[in-house]
Amino acid sequence: MLYPLAQEITNRAILTELGNRSKLATDAAVYLTEIKSKYPNALALQSIPDDAELWKIENYQQFLQARRELLAKQLTEFLSNITVTGNTTAPLTINDLIAEGESDGLEFKSSLRWDLKLGTINKKLEEVVIKTVAAFGNSSGGSLLIGVDDDGNILGLENDYVALGNIDSDKFQLHLLNLFNRQFGTAYVTGKILIKFHSLDDKEICQIDVLPANEPLVIKVTDKNGQVSEKLYARSGNSSQEIPLSEVNSYLKDRFHK
Repeated sequence: MLYPLAQEITNRAILTELGNRSKLATDAAVYLTEIKSKYPNALALQSIPDDAELWKIENYQQFLQARRELLAKQLTEFLSNITVTGNTTAPLTINDLIAEGESDGLEFKSSLRWDLKLGTINKKLEEVVIKTVAAFGNSSGGSLLIGVDDDGNILGLENDYVALGNIDSDKFQLHLLNLFNRQFGTAYVTGKILIKFHSLDDKEICQIDVLPANEPLVIKVTDKNGQVSEKLYARSGNSSQEIPLSEVNSYLKDRFHK
């Protein structure tokens, strides 16, 4: 009758065959007394009741009940603390990010296509966004916020939505992805670019997170005469700078071929 009761209790000890045989031949009270003397913390680690009276064979059922209660208590404490972690740094909110201001890893753009100075559509502004994304990819990565001016003021995307045909954020994202796919390829865009939106002061802004590229991102730029050329950009301080042709090989070697 005692054997089934004993099997209800998890045996937490890991024994060698020799160790198990030596235990089998030793009275429990004697064995546990020796263990407590040699290894003061061993009984607690194995959830063995500390009351020596319970170690006697005639008190075996009381021993089992006490151990059940001890195991249940320890398991409850373990599960209660399993999600407790040490102090961690809270992730930056979008407001925190804007408050930091522009840097080598953060840039603000007032709009994607709407020219605030001219009050009209200016598709050339899209090249500026593409240049910034390429510069982040060719450097250490970064984030671009569209709908925020250089001073961190929230302008929103409403003008861009209208300029692109009265669209919403979903179609705005699709438009961005089409631009990036044409310039950088689907593989890079899918694995290295994340687009998300935030609502601040009842206005939407777009956040584009860019991871460092594994290969150089060379983009095609059209000048005022319609001539297309290929350029390589990288971050320098809080701006995106074109790498001079004379320095391209050195930069590529240092950045991509270490």
